[in-house]
Parts: sequence; structure tokens; C-alpha cells
Amino acid sequence: MPPFIVHFAHYHEDFRLAELDALSLLENIQISYDRSKYSPDSPIFLIDIENSEQAEKLVRRAILIRSISEYWGSGHSYDDLFTEVKKRPERWDAYKQCSFKFTVDSFGKSLTQEQKIEIIERFSFLGFMGPIRMKNAEQEFFVFEDYGESDKPVPNQQARMIWFGRVIGRGSRDLVDRFDVKKRTYLGNTTMDAELSLLMANQALARPGSLVYDPFVGTGSFLLTCSHFGACSVGSDIDGRQIRGTAGFRRNVDGIRANLAQYNLGSRVLDTAVFDICRNPWRPGALFDAIVTDPPYGVRAGAKRLGRRNGTVPENSFRIVDGVTNYKRSDYYPPTVPYEMSDVISDLMEFAAEKLVVGGRLVYWLPTVAEEYDPRDVPVHPVLKLVANSEQPFGGWSRRLITMEKIDRFRGDANGDELSRCGSGDSHHDPAHKNFRDRYFSKFEPIDNEAAQTG
Repeated sequence: MPPFIVHFAHYHEDFRLAELDALSLLENIQISYDRSKYSPDSPIFLIDIENSEQAEKLVRRAILIRSISEYWGSGHSYDDLFTEVKKRPERWDAYKQCSFKFTVDSFGKSLTQEQKIEIIERFSFLGFMGPIRMKNAEQEFFVFEDYGESDKPVPNQQARMIWFGRVIGRGSRDLVDRFDVKKRTYLGNTTMDAELSLLMANQALARPGSLVYDPFVGTGSFLLTCSHFGACSVGSDIDGRQIRGTAGFRRNVDGIRANLAQYNLGSRVLDTAVFDICRNPWRPGALFDAIVTDPPYGVRAGAKRLGRRNGTVPENSFRIVDGVTNYKRSDYYPPTVPYEMSDVISDLMEFAAEKLVVGGRLVYWLPTVAEEYDPRDVPVHPVLKLVANSEQPFGGWSRRLITMEKIDRFRGDANGDELSRCGSGDSHHDPAHKNFRDRYFSKFEPIDNEAAQTG
């Protein structure tokens, strides 16, 4: 298979290959690459694809890919680059009469317009005779100088690599601006960044004909992005106030419905509902092609579940007062108790193991204390396979985007002895996300385990 140049956006470097793999599955395109040659310090990466048509299809909905180009050559200097390009002169002939343009870009050093023009003129040996068109050119050629990442660039430094190719297709980074939360009609304090919401939709393989569910829907960011890519979506939350907004469902002035109207996605978002995920109304068995969610960490919004602090069961909601069942009263809210983060994740895993179809994906955020993270912290289940684990650091803590795929049918109690254990199967290991809210507000002070045990 011929090589192609992938030009990544220089954001979320730990997420790039996970999205690339997801896109190859979505588009049913075979790709190959050497993972050992990937560097987060460079936006350029070589992959092999069967042909240009498949390369264009591969990146058309990519969020972290700017463009993909047919590889024509590379080198540590322009002399080295030109030597390689001149080995295939037959490749130039097909484009000699086409309208064309050159795009010159760089990483780690800024190039002036004069420098870019000088670079373009050095490619005159290609003999292109067609008109130059900066807009709507039939062919676009890509020159990229990679100087590496540096806090203090040296003015006359040598590029560590120069790349050249014919642009085949571009990603969908324009969607980051379209779904920008600053332009959103309705926001909440937990609304997810647009770029990451779109990325998660790709990780979830959201597509026409698929059904996506968010059990902690909040203001509905994932409903928007997954439905944009053609999926039907549904969401729920234990607190309906963020779903409804201040005006409730009477007008589309705020709440999730306002955002659906803004993006014209009302026909794809099937509904939202209010209930505790631990006491959900879904029928038994597999229902969803993907579960995409950002579980509440207890930082900006506390996690809750039905219950009372004194231990009585929430079935008191069914008590009849003055002839009216409690839960039917307009002013009645079921009692809730705090929901510890490690319990949230364990319950989410068990729910996904049952409710996902085989081949379906669970995509969720896992907060963790950065210095204490251990791969064993990621829960496992016998019917769920870890596909990707990408980190977004925030200093003392980070969050990890976990992608899992259901690989076998859920068998209920047959799986019960291994539900949601830590990655190693060590049930005695305390993950770095346990009691995350308390750790966050204590500024991640280390825990004295010996004192905790004796105290």
C-alpha cells in the first residue's frame, strides 16, 4: 500500500491514533502504520492506505486531522527532498495542465510570506503549466517544514524534516467552530468542550442507523455531536433541571431542546428522561450501539443516586399522602445521596456490559489523581475490551478518555464475580479515582494509608 502524509492538528496529541483507528473502522478502510514512529512532538505521521479515494474517505469526518496528502518525498534538506521527488517524474505529468496551488506550512518556526514564495519557486522543476488558483484549484500541493517543538526557536535552525505531497482530503475541523460552546444557545457548568465532544462521537463510531445513549446527559453535548454524524441518540439524568432549563419544555428558549433547534437535530435526538441510572426503566438485554458519557466527578456537579442517608430505600416515593402517591406530586423530588466516583464507574461498566450490543462501544471520561494513576485503575469486565486510553492532563489531576468494545454476549450472573474489577483483577487495589471529589478539594494531598487503617 502506498504511503500518505497525515497532518494532525497540534492538539490532544495522546488522542490522535485512537481517533485514526476509529475512523478506519467507521469507513471500513484498511490502514497500516508503525506505531513506534509516532511522536506527539510532531504533527506529521506516515500511514499506508490502498489508494487516494480511500485516503480521502478516511479523514472526511476527522477532528484531529487537518489534511492527508499523497506522499511524494521527504528529506532533511531541500536537496534531499528534491532527489527523492525526481525519482518519480511520471507522477508529475498527470497534473501539468491542471490549475494548482501550493500550501507551505511549518511547525516550530514561523515562515514569512517571502520565504514561502521562495520555497514554492524552488519546485519549478515540476513543470506545472496550468493556472495558479488560490481558490478552487484542481490540485493542491503540500510543503511542510518540521523544526520540532521548542520554547526558544533558533532563527537559522535547520528543519529536522521537510515533507512534500499532493493533498487528497481534509478533516472536519470546521465542526469545532460550528459546535463551539461559546455559540451554543444553552450551556451548563458541565458542558463539554466541542472538540472533545466531536472526538468522542468518532470514538463511539456514531453513524447513521446507530443508537447512542448518554446516562449522565447534563446539557446534551454528546447528543448533539453523535446525532450530527447521523446517529439517533437518547439521554437521561437524575436531575432534570439541566435537561429542561429555566423555561422548562414550554418554549425552546433554553434547555436541551433549544440546542436541538439551533442545530436542527430534533429529529435525531429521540428523547431525554429523568431517572437514576441504577434504577433505570430500560428493558433487559442489549439496546445501544454506543454509550457516550462524562460521569459527574463531584467537582462542578456532584454525583447523586436515589436513597436516604439513614439507609431507608427510595421506595418511600410510593408512599400515599392525602390520597396522592408521593412521586405523582408536582412538588415532590425523590431523595438522593452522594454517589462515590469509583461506584459510578463500576455501575457504568456493569450497565454497559448488559445494554451494549456486541461490537458496541462505551466511551467515557475517567478522572484520576495524576501521580497515583496505575493502569489497574481502569475497570475491566469479561465482555468488554479496552480499545483506547488517552490522557488529558490538568496538572495535579487528569482525565482519561476510555474506549471499550463489547466482545461477547452478557450472561448476567455468569459474569458477576468479575464485574468492574480493576484492570489487573486485583479487587484490593484502590484506584486513583476513588473518593476523587475529596481528593480534588484537598489539593491531592497524599493519603497516609497506615493512619487511615489505624484511625
